[in-house]
Parts: sequence; structure tokens; C-alpha cells
Amino acid sequence: MDLKDFLDSKVEVYNRPDFITLDPISIPHRFSKKQDVEISGFIASILAWGQRKTIINKCLELFSMMDNAPYDFVLNHSEDDLKPFLNFKHRTFNDLDTLYFIAFFSWYYRNHESLESAFLLGYNEDVDIMERLLTNFHDFFFQLPDAPTRTRKHIATPKRKAACKRINMFLRWMVRKDKRGVDFGIWNTIKPSQLICPCDLHVDRVGRKLGLISRKQTDWLTAVELTDKLREFDPIDPVKYDFALFGLGIEEKF
Repeated sequence: MDLKDFLDSKVEVYNRPDFITLDPISIPHRFSKKQDVEISGFIASILAWGQRKTIINKCLELFSMMDNAPYDFVLNHSEDDLKPFLNFKHRTFNDLDTLYFIAFFSWYYRNHESLESAFLLGYNEDVDIMERLLTNFHDFFFQLPDAPTRTRKHIATPKRKAACKRINMFLRWMVRKDKRGVDFGIWNTIKPSQLICPCDLHVDRVGRKLGLISRKQTDWLTAVELTDKLREFDPIDPVKYDFALFGLGIEEKF
């Protein structure tokens, strides 16, 4: 069995709904309204560091403060409704960060129908467009006049050489068309072929063992290098192999 066949077989194993019960993508799967999926998915992806069980519990805690209706909450909350968030914390993500996220979404959804358009600034159909899109999104997200400087570290950008794992994971959820019902595929402009593989600890380690990564450090160019290799196996849907690499790392300790 060659490497493509091996990875294809692992995609079949791990790209399935019962594998995501303990994955942060299970959070947006609790919602059906598009905007709820976007908001909960974005926040869940940003909070996705540490143990998966803790990530999910923290997301459940946060969205319970929004009465499990994030879109309605960001549009219609009062100042008093924000007080419980002063006690929210996940690792280095604190109340100041949470309140800015709410402020951004409150402003954004009063002016836009979908979060997709925030990721389309400067979009074209080039396969190597994601660096520009993520850089532009970062600048766009922090354009409000009261944007805390400390919160910027929670939204990665290629400008800082980051691998942008969490944002790339969120984009996989929103963009990738998935017959298995794991990824949502509710955005239609960015193509699955343009996505960059989320390069987390497990994916990075397995990718190196399989010879898919040669760079010594893990940064934006590493994620691009890995994705370019995966495009050789499937140029239309390269990030489907995220399932294989992550599953091999976390389930099989490959």
C-alpha cells in the first residue's frame, strides 16, 4: 500500500460523526442556524488548545451564558447580560478577550449576513490565496476602536509567521464539503482546494514521520509545505487528510 492509499484508508476511518464527539467541532454541531454555527464554530476553534474535554466544557460554559443562542445574543444583549462573562477564562483567554469577541460579532452581524465575507477581503481564485485572506481577516477583526492589544495574540496571522492552526481548522469546518456530515461546507466562495491543513501538534508529528514535512520549525510555511504535499494526493480536497494525520496521532499514537 502506498502512502496515498494508506492516508485515504485513514480518512475513511476518522472522517465520521462518531469520531467528533470529543472534538471541538461538536460544539457548532449543536446549532442549526447558519450564524449560530459560524459564531460557535469560530469561538470553539479559537479556544481549541489544551485537552479536548476541557475545551468542550469551556465552550459549553460560554454558550450557556448566551442562552445557547449566540447569534441572538450578540445582536440583542444588554450591558447587564455581559456581566457573567467577567468570570470567564480559558488558559490565557480571559474576560477582556471574550467581551471584545462579543463586541466584534455584535457590530459585524448588524452589517453582514454571514461571517464568510470577513474572510473574502482580497479574494481571488489562486490556490495560494490563504496567506492574504488570513492576514486581511486579522486586520479586519481588530478594526474596532477599543480592540485590546492583548487579544490580538488569540487570532493568528501569517504576518507573524504563525501556522494559524485554529483559523485553518475553522475554515475547514466552514468550507469543506463533506458527505459524511462532519465539516459543514456552508460557505461557497473559498474552494476546498485553497484551504491550508491545520498543523497542530499531532498532525505536525505524523506529517514529519511520513516525510510530508521537511522544515525544522512549525510555522506558516510548514503548513503550506504540508498542504502542497497533500494536494499531490488530492488537489481538490487536500485537507481531508487532516482527519487521517490527526487520527493517527491522537488515536493510534503513530
